[in-house]
Amino acid sequence: MRQFIPRPWITAMLALAIACAGMPFLPAAKAAAAPPIYTNAQATSLIDVESGRILYSEDGDKPMLIASLTKIMTAIVAIEHGKLTDKVKTSKRAAGKEGSSIYLKLGEEMTLEEMLYGLMLRSGNDAATAIAEHVGGSEEGFVYLMNEKAKMIGLMNSQFMNPSGLDQKGHYSTANDLAKLTAYAMHNPVFKEIVKTKGKLASGRDYKWMNKNKMLNMYEGADGVKTGYTKAALRCLVSSATRDTQQLAAVTLSDRSDWVDHSRLLDWGFANFPLDEVVRKGQPIAGQPLAAGRTFRYPFGKGERAQLTNKLVLVSPMTMDYTLGERGRIEWYLGAKKIAETPVYDPDGPRIDLPEKPAWSSADRTARLNEPWTYVFASSLKQVLKVLFGGKEAI
Repeated sequence: MRQFIPRPWITAMLALAIACAGMPFLPAAKAAAAPPIYTNAQATSLIDVESGRILYSEDGDKPMLIASLTKIMTAIVAIEHGKLTDKVKTSKRAAGKEGSSIYLKLGEEMTLEEMLYGLMLRSGNDAATAIAEHVGGSEEGFVYLMNEKAKMIGLMNSQFMNPSGLDQKGHYSTANDLAKLTAYAMHNPVFKEIVKTKGKLASGRDYKWMNKNKMLNMYEGADGVKTGYTKAALRCLVSSATRDTQQLAAVTLSDRSDWVDHSRLLDWGFANFPLDEVVRKGQPIAGQPLAAGRTFRYPFGKGERAQLTNKLVLVSPMTMDYTLGERGRIEWYLGAKKIAETPVYDPDGPRIDLPEKPAWSSADRTARLNEPWTYVFASSLKQVLKVLFGGKEAI
């Protein structure tokens, strides 16, 4: 680890405001050492889930129809805003929804959790409508939550008009935005469990919902995510796989050979951008009585690790950050480009204990990336009070 050069830094921002910051991502990699790769898709993206680094992109920012890949957003919004044990009742509008279906009947009830399995494994449009009406109060109310979540994550080229993905004017996203959305969603354990499930038996059914995602059986280590198709959007797919603790997610839009392309994309990513640990949580900082507050790992292309540099930026004792235990941050640079930052603490001082989450490049030093902002605020406030009035350690 390189010697850090301390520089004074005074911030006027409160830690609680920082905790609610959006989730940033890094632009597509341009690694000359990586061999070329291509797909048959109209748009493609490949992302490292932990770091948020987009490893490959072809027309990744082109707005396109996305069919049932929409349901990735539907699922994560429902998980964050709903209660999994709630009973969801099927309305007339939901029961009559066109397209792919889990064949809900008018008045039929299932738990929200079961509805989510029907949504993601069988791509039920009826389940999407029932979930939206239950969680959002109406389908329109839920769509508002979807678009607000898109803004929070930083999806710059996406707009949602319905929870199912049926073709509709003004409903679109991009391969890069879907990669970012998937990386965000994959940090939620409920979402992660659902999308890797190959088959699910729901209450009141005498047969299993089998997952339409063939990658789960075709590719070693596959663990998600979602298929999509309409006559206008054609074949769309988001897949994910984990190998040696590294998880990648691939996106293709309008791709007639998506299963083959995804296998090649994932192999290419694992082979050329292995995840490497840069600093471990609790690791002492050279020349300082401080320790790293979060583990940081990054997928380096061939020869890139040698370009990594860092800078220690200290926090003024007059700030709220300092009161909460933070002593500064390490800013990480790949060449001239800032790629991430990790907080540093006095190991023996008061602090808010941070979860093991990725350290994207921005000021979101305390953000809980997979939780709604209301929970972030309540949880952070509880820890603040504990630090200020209840002793050294906040839990």
